[in-house]
Amino acid sequence: MQIVETFPFEIEETPHVAIPMPDGVHLSARIWRPMGSGPVPAILEFLPYRKRDGTAERDALTHPYMAGHGYACVRVDMRGCGDSEGLFDDEYSEQELSDGVAVVNWLAEQEWCSGSVGMMGISWGGFNGLQIAARAPEPLKAVVSICSTTDRYADDIHYKGGLMLGENPGWAATVLGWFALPPDPEIVGDSWRDTWLERLENTPFLAAKWIEHQLRDDYWKHGSVCEDYSAIKAAVLSVGGWHDGYRNTVAHLVENLDAPVKGLVGPWNHKYPHFAVPGPRIDFLDEMLRWWDRWLKGIENGAEDWPEMRVWVMDSVAPKVRYDTRPGRWAAIRDWKAERSVETWHLNGETLADVSGGGVRKVFPALGCGQGTGEYFPFGFGPGELPDDQRTDDALSCCFDSAPTQDARDIIGAPEVVLRVASQTPCAQVAVRLCDLRPDGTSALIAHGFLNLRQRDGREAMVDLPVGEFVDARLTLDQCAYHLPAGHRLRIAVSSSYWPFVWPEAEMGVLEIEGGLVRLPLRAPGTGDEWVFDPPKGAKPVTLEQLSKGVEAKRLIRNAAERSLALEIVGDRGRLRDMTTGLELGTRVEERFFIVEDAPTSASASFRWDRSIARESWGARVESGVSLQADARDFHVKADICVTEGEAVVFERKWDAKIPRA
Repeated sequence: MQIVETFPFEIEETPHVAIPMPDGVHLSARIWRPMGSGPVPAILEFLPYRKRDGTAERDALTHPYMAGHGYACVRVDMRGCGDSEGLFDDEYSEQELSDGVAVVNWLAEQEWCSGSVGMMGISWGGFNGLQIAARAPEPLKAVVSICSTTDRYADDIHYKGGLMLGENPGWAATVLGWFALPPDPEIVGDSWRDTWLERLENTPFLAAKWIEHQLRDDYWKHGSVCEDYSAIKAAVLSVGGWHDGYRNTVAHLVENLDAPVKGLVGPWNHKYPHFAVPGPRIDFLDEMLRWWDRWLKGIENGAEDWPEMRVWVMDSVAPKVRYDTRPGRWAAIRDWKAERSVETWHLNGETLADVSGGGVRKVFPALGCGQGTGEYFPFGFGPGELPDDQRTDDALSCCFDSAPTQDARDIIGAPEVVLRVASQTPCAQVAVRLCDLRPDGTSALIAHGFLNLRQRDGREAMVDLPVGEFVDARLTLDQCAYHLPAGHRLRIAVSSSYWPFVWPEAEMGVLEIEGGLVRLPLRAPGTGDEWVFDPPKGAKPVTLEQLSKGVEAKRLIRNAAERSLALEIVGDRGRLRDMTTGLELGTRVEERFFIVEDAPTSASASFRWDRSIARESWGARVESGVSLQADARDFHVKADICVTEGEAVVFERKWDAKIPRA
């Protein structure tokens, strides 16, 4: 990354500005402003992730750069988080979104603001940028939403295809520990401890709440902008990564928004594109500046004429759990709908063919299937996060293979699969993977999708399967952009579980497949880059001192005697000191997923976090965890937290809930 230290404007930074909310609570903002510029547009990033330490590294690369180019950049801690007052209640709550609207309006009223406001953010900040845009505060003119979602039930970290993700309790554990850290006394002053203890006493048990809502009910519809795309009036630049869990949103927004919208998807993980992996990284900061200039300053720079979608078409390469760079090329798709066609394949006996045929195939229970999937959220905190060679999972699946293809194909979009399926049990699930069978013998994942077969008619109700009767199951796989060379074969792999990616059903039985079809979205293969991005730039990074070495480890333990699998993951950054603030930070997570291969109710998951923050004689530590297991009727979820200030325990709590399976 090219580090830029000279800008058109000098930068004035204010580490803490108290922004008043209508109920008297104050939110803490860190603001970078261009000096001598007169009133300028404001760009808001509104997060719970602790601006003082949690996002300080990435903020340093990003916000000063935009401020130096004539924008007031404002990084606000949400209510009950970081250095802000008040209490946190839940993700994307009514309180959060109301606060966000109030912040937008407050910014527009400041004498240093031109009255125009943009919102930017990745993940949580990408979510609430869209959600607040759907409330259409008048000053909000543009949004840059990265790695976000339009549907909190169908495409968030909780459920997928009506099945609970293994990362659902993991995310609850992450939030529990992170949000329990104290405000910084240097920012907040003498009130820091009272603020902190009040927060701790009101810690929500989110792990239980998210499991209580196993259907797409009003809880998930709140904050799902797909409920009314027309409510968004601001211009939206939607950005995603093919190695991120939120890869579907960009296409959904391009296909459905009435407001100006452009899409950009690279090979990236859950990171900003100027420092994400796998590469190539791009000059994303100047890309954002062009968007802001067009919609916040009214500069006619042609941003509205960008192609509807710019996507990195990934080349076929041997699968690995980590890439520094993913080979491929940029495709510029001017008309997302018109420039693509659909190719139909049929599940024909044991093959994938261009004509339909007869025959019934069986999918036998195999709870060990799913070990090659990688992480739902690859974000660079832990080893080996990407999908591995799929052959191990393929061996546990019912596979339909094509003959070697005569022509190359660019698969761009969301493949669709229809299965004619019958189940021996009233409750069942299917996982479908589209794979590239390469001439070197490896099987590379192109896209996958999942379906709770009791939700085959919609996500708002569970309807038992008629045992032994064939029904149609329709799945939309994840969006992808993949170049399949001539001579490669396609594979559809079907399994009745996919642990630990999704939670297994309580009862396992044989599925029968009586044919089906696959619809592949295709675009004529290109021969080179159709768009060129400059290399990445960033402002001067934070200086960090590594005080202790980090650890990354991942191991799969097979116990042949008890036929069990245990996946254990450790991510530890070591101890770091921010040389600007003097804060010393420690972060460690340990995850464990366990299952006995013929006992679906043996599945369990546990997540332990250890976080600390200190400066000289002041410090705090948060040890926390969430665990989940289930029997045939209920989920059993537990959580615990122990918080110390120095050597003294200041807060402890345990939670325990039994929640019926839907």
